[in-house]
Formats: sequence, C-alpha cells, structure tokens
Amino acid sequence: MTPVHAVSATVDATTLTGWLVDGGELAVLDAREQGVYFHSHLFHATCVPLSQLELLLPPLVPRHDTRIVWCDDGSSGLAVEAAARAAQLGWSNGVVLDGGTAAWAANGGELYAGVNVPSKAFGEYVERTYATPHIPAGELEALLGSGADMVILDSRPLQEFRNMSIPTGTDCPGAELVHRVKELVSDPATLVVVNCAGRTRSIIGSQSLINAGLENRVVALENGTMGWELAGFQVDRGRETHAPEPSASSRAWAEAAVGQVARRFGVERIDHDQLAGWEADPARTTYLLDVRTPDEYAAGHLSGSSSAPGGQLVQATDEYVATRNARLVLVDDNGVRATMTASWLRQMGWDDVVVLDAALAGRPLDVGVPARRSVGPALTIPTPLIKVSELAARLTGDSGSIAVIDIGTSLKYRKKGHIPGAWWGVRSRLADARALIGEVATLVLTSTDGQLAKLAVVDALQHWPDAEVMALAGGTKGWRHAGHDMEAGFTRPTTEADDVWYKPYDHDDEVVAQHMQDYLTWEIALVDQLDRDPTVTFPTFG
Repeated sequence: MTPVHAVSATVDATTLTGWLVDGGELAVLDAREQGVYFHSHLFHATCVPLSQLELLLPPLVPRHDTRIVWCDDGSSGLAVEAAARAAQLGWSNGVVLDGGTAAWAANGGELYAGVNVPSKAFGEYVERTYATPHIPAGELEALLGSGADMVILDSRPLQEFRNMSIPTGTDCPGAELVHRVKELVSDPATLVVVNCAGRTRSIIGSQSLINAGLENRVVALENGTMGWELAGFQVDRGRETHAPEPSASSRAWAEAAVGQVARRFGVERIDHDQLAGWEADPARTTYLLDVRTPDEYAAGHLSGSSSAPGGQLVQATDEYVATRNARLVLVDDNGVRATMTASWLRQMGWDDVVVLDAALAGRPLDVGVPARRSVGPALTIPTPLIKVSELAARLTGDSGSIAVIDIGTSLKYRKKGHIPGAWWGVRSRLADARALIGEVATLVLTSTDGQLAKLAVVDALQHWPDAEVMALAGGTKGWRHAGHDMEAGFTRPTTEADDVWYKPYDHDDEVVAQHMQDYLTWEIALVDQLDRDPTVTFPTFG
C-alpha cells in the first residue's frame, strides 16, 4: 500500500485497561487481516484490516474525533500504518497499542481466538445464566421420526438456511422469532426447537421466545446443524421455507409480549425530535440501525440508517458498530423486533440503546440499498478504469503483457471463481505479488464489486511504476454478470490465504467434521475466559 508517515502516539496496556472501563466512547481496532486476527486478539477489538480501512472505518467509527486504539501483534507495523492512514483521512484521535497483543498479554491481559467474540461469549454466558433448555441431536431425530407435534425454527438468515437446514425446519432469523412465531405455533402443546449452525443464535433465539412469554416448551438444538451432522444425521440443502408475515392477531400478541420484555430490561423509546438532537450532537456517536429484514430495508428505510437485521446485530455486533458506549437507535415497523434486539444489546452492556418510536410512520423513505461509503484518494482523484468488455477482449488477444490481480477475499476467489488467469493477492501485500508476477505492461485490479480495486490502484503504482494500472469497473461481480467464464480453484495465490476466517463448512470435505468439532469446543470454552477478564462484564436484570 502507499506509504504514509508513521504516528508516534501510543498507549500502554495498563492505560488501555482503564479506558475500557471508564465509560467513554472508545473504538479498539485491529489492523491485521481477519484470518490473522482470528488467532489472537483483544476481546473488545474490531477487525479493520489495513487493506480495507477506507471501506470499513466510516460505518464502524462514524465520528472522526472518536478515541481510537489501533492494534496488531506488536511486530508487523500494521497498526502504526493504519493509525497514520486513518489520521490522514480525518480520524484525528487515534493512538497505537504499544507492543500490541504481545504487550497486552505480558501485562496480564486476556487474548481470544475467533471472530465475533463478544457476541459468541455472550451467548455462552446467556446459556449459563438462564439455564436455557436444549435438546440433543439424537433426541430431536427420534422425535422427528415419531411424528411428534413440533416446529423447528432456524434462526439464521435465509442464505445460510439454504446452505443446510434441519429436516422440516422453517427459516425465521433471530429478531423475527417473536415477530412471526404465532403464525407457526398456535397450540401451546407444540414443542418449539430453535437452531442455528452452532450455538449462539440457537441460545439467543430460544431465550428470546422464553423471555417473551411464549406458552410452549422452547428448546435450543444443542450445537445446531454442526451437532446434527456430527451425530451422523443428514441436513437438507436448498430449501426456501420462510416464516410467513404475521397476521394482525400475531402482531398483537408480539406487541404485548415485548411490552414485558421492555420493562424487564429497561428498553426505552425516543421520538424523532430526540433522534435529531442526538444526531446533531458533535460529542457523541449515534448509530441508526434498521433491524428488519434486508428486503424490508431495501423496500423503504429512513435516510441515514443502516441495515442491521436484529438477529445478526446480536450475533455479530462488532461487524456493525465499533465505538463502545455509543448511542444505538433501533428502527423497525412496530417496535417488536427493535425491542427484542435492544433487550439483548442492553444485556451485552450497551446502555444507550433505544427504540425509535413510530420510526417509519408517515416518514419519507429511501428505496434500495445505499452504496458502501468509503474515503480515500479514489473519491477525489479519477481512477483509471477498464470495462469488462475491454478486459475480455484484451485477455483473448495478447494476454502476455497484461496481468489481473483479484484482491477480493481468498474465499470468494477459491469458491465462487475468478477471472481466468487472475492472480489472487491482498492489497497490503502487493509487494509479494510484484515479486511473483514481475514486470507487466498492463495491470488490472479487481475485487468483488470493484470498490477495493479502485482504492488499490495508487498502491499498485508504487510497485509497478512503469505499468498501465487500472481497476475493473464493476469488479468480478460485473465480469460474472456479463456471462464470462469463471475459473475455479485457488490457482494463483501471491500470499498466504489468511485474509479471512474460513468457517467450518468452508473447508474441504475430509476435514469439515474436525473443524466443526473444533469450532464448537471453542464456543463452549469462551465463557470460562470471561471469568478471567476484568475488562468484560455483562449487566444483570431481574
């Protein structure tokens, strides 16, 4: 990447420990690639790789003078460069954790493996605190075989449900459970089983229905679809069964049910005037998060709001908000999904999370999904672009003088395919790509939607100063949609494929079972780490 001047401001581990519990706004950001971050990081650290900083930083840390601490392992220099780059882009209050994660551990700090750790650890804490009931895979399989009166609700988004599901299951993502359950369960004698791929969304989903006062017996499928497969049972694939829209009577039940949830967990509402005041406050961060389904969001949403489906917001909070102690304002159509989501976020320690009252009623709404907001030179300096049709023609003709580097994720390059002949690399490691590829007359950068590629053109010019360097307009997605052939496999890597975390199901068939077992073991063990970490506390409610 283009070198930037290093910053000298640092903070030591002891001071950071104090900052984490002082109640002020703070974003702890880890500048390493997700696959590296995965192995060892601070509990409160959000992964913002240097290679994607301009794309990830604006939505995660929207206020430019937020107190930020950048981390890495203490030896890579990535945190220093990320802090300098962020300062160059306007984030003026950033420092670097002196000595990185190594110094944190040497000072007695706890380090965690995995991704979405705050949410995953919270899920285990919930099961331990509430003794959330569960059902083993073998017992559920026997009930299915006997034709027992039950419904299986899969609390993941539809795309995950399509990949694999428990036989007879119905897709009903986390925040939708209380909202839609009465359309699926009318008899109090019906057993309700909630599952996800592993544990967190099963636990939170089951406990949501219990907290809402559903009369039925509700249980979580122990270890989700992974536990089901590890027990030797088959999953369904490609199913599209989704919980229906709630009727008037179902909505009435849900609205009454969340009233008691709001009282129990102190979920408050604000009106639009108060929201406007909060958004105008330069000293505090306010996130406006729409917790409805992505389709509902696209059909019409408040300007300035972000799509954050409630189940996923609880399951992966750090992918939506990075500023601790910020204000979170949740939006839906009738308060049910927003209240249930807020109840969990409050239990996770987000004190200033509220529901926007009458959020959408009579308000002008934006339609569609907003383009990703990014910052950087590509926004102000015209970026050389090449159209898909032109690249296809040039690759068909004289391909010897042209090279294509795909800087999207290694997972998509490997699983979804890539432009034939394209190399794969990481934006912050283009020096490695230069060493392998050598000199070329023309270099084309591509990424999933082309945005990251545009940002990387100026970086590539540092390594190929004599080449014609361009970004592919529309990225690899544009190439695919134009009907061009895709090449499969991990054919031309220029660096190690540790840019993203590979989920258990992303691995090859012969090792999937072991990765599933390792994942479940990791999840269950998280709760024990919480007991050793003084920077992590979850509030208690009656």
